[in-house]
Amino acid sequence: MPPSNEIATILIVDDTPANLALMVEVLKPEYRTRIATHGDKALELVFGGEPPDLILLDIMMPGLNGYEVCQRIKARPETQDIPIIFVSAMGEVEDETRGLDLGGVDYVTKPISPAIVKARIRTHLAVSRQARELAELNRTLEQRVAQGVQELERMGRLKRFFSPSVVDMLLSGAGDDPLRSHRREVAAVFVDLRGFTAFTETSDPEDVMHALNQYHTAMGERVMAFGGTLEHFAGDGMMIYFNDPVEIENPAAVAVEMAISMQQRFAILAHEWQKREYALSLGIGVAQGFATIGAIGYEGRRDYGVIGNVTNMAARLCGEAKGGQILVSQRVRGFVSETIRTEAVGELALKGFHRPVPAFLVLGPVDVLDQRAA
Repeated sequence: MPPSNEIATILIVDDTPANLALMVEVLKPEYRTRIATHGDKALELVFGGEPPDLILLDIMMPGLNGYEVCQRIKARPETQDIPIIFVSAMGEVEDETRGLDLGGVDYVTKPISPAIVKARIRTHLAVSRQARELAELNRTLEQRVAQGVQELERMGRLKRFFSPSVVDMLLSGAGDDPLRSHRREVAAVFVDLRGFTAFTETSDPEDVMHALNQYHTAMGERVMAFGGTLEHFAGDGMMIYFNDPVEIENPAAVAVEMAISMQQRFAILAHEWQKREYALSLGIGVAQGFATIGAIGYEGRRDYGVIGNVTNMAARLCGEAKGGQILVSQRVRGFVSETIRTEAVGELALKGFHRPVPAFLVLGPVDVLDQRAA
C-alpha cells in the first residue's frame, strides 16, 4: 500500500476486452492500472514484480478462474494482504459467499456502476492502509511481550489501539496468558456508520479519511473510557467486547452504557458534520454469549480475536438498527432491565440464525421516577 500522497496501482483481471477498457477508462484519472486477460497472467504480474495495491478480479475466465487466482494470492505471505474485489456477473449468494470465504474483501456484480466501484476501491485502500499500521503495532506488541520491555513511550503508542488493561497484562505477565485460546462469556458491541457508502460515492478520499479519523478517535475514546477491548475495526465498522481479558461483574450493563455514551458523543460529531453536509448516523448492536477467545493468525501476524455466535448476533442487530438506535438481544435486556429502559421491537429474522431473534430498542437509563413507579 503506497503512502497517502502516492498514486495506488490497481490490477484489473478480466477476459473481456470491453470490460478491461471500461475499467481502465474509469480508473485512470485517479489510479495507475495494469491489466490481465487470464488468471496465469494475473499471477505473473502479482508474483513477478511489484505487487499491486488492490485487485479487481473476474471469476469466469479461461484457465484459472478467479477463485483459484484469489486462493493462490492469499496463500503467499507477501501478497495475502492485497485487497481483492471480485467483479462478476455471477450474482448468487453462494458465489459471493465463496469469494469472501477465500479472502476477498468485497463482491460487485456486473453490470457495474463506476461510481460504486470507485467508492469501494477508495474504502478498501483506506482500510488496507490502516490495517498495515495496526499490524505494525501488533508486531511491536509481540516483541515487547517476548522481551518484557517496559518502555513507557512505546506503551503509550500501543494504548492508542488496545485497552490499557490488556496492554498492562501482556507486558507484566500477570495471570494466565490472555492470548492462549480459551472460552468465556462476553458482551459484544458492533458499531457501524449509516450512510457511509453514499458518503464515499459523493466525497473526495481526503474527506472520507478525515471523517473516519474523527469517528475512530471519538469512538475509541469511549471504548477506552469504559475498559472495552477493541477486537477489530474495518472502515466504518467496529467490534468491541467486555469481560475478557479482564473479567467484570455485569459486562452487558457496561456494554450498553458505553453504547449510550457513543450515541451521545456521535450526536455532537454529527452536528459538526452537518456543516460539511456529511449525512452520517450511527447504529449499534449489543449481544451477550459464550465465545472462544485468543490469538488468531500465523507466526509474525497475530490478532486478539473472538469467535462465536455472540459476535454474529451483535453485528446482525447492528445491521437492523437505524441511525441513532441501539438494539440489544433478549439476554442483554435481562441483564440491564433494572438500570436501562428498553422497548421490544419484535422478533427479527437475522441472517445466519435459523429462528427469529427477539430484539429490544434501548431508550435510555432508568430515572428516579421510573424506579418509584416500579
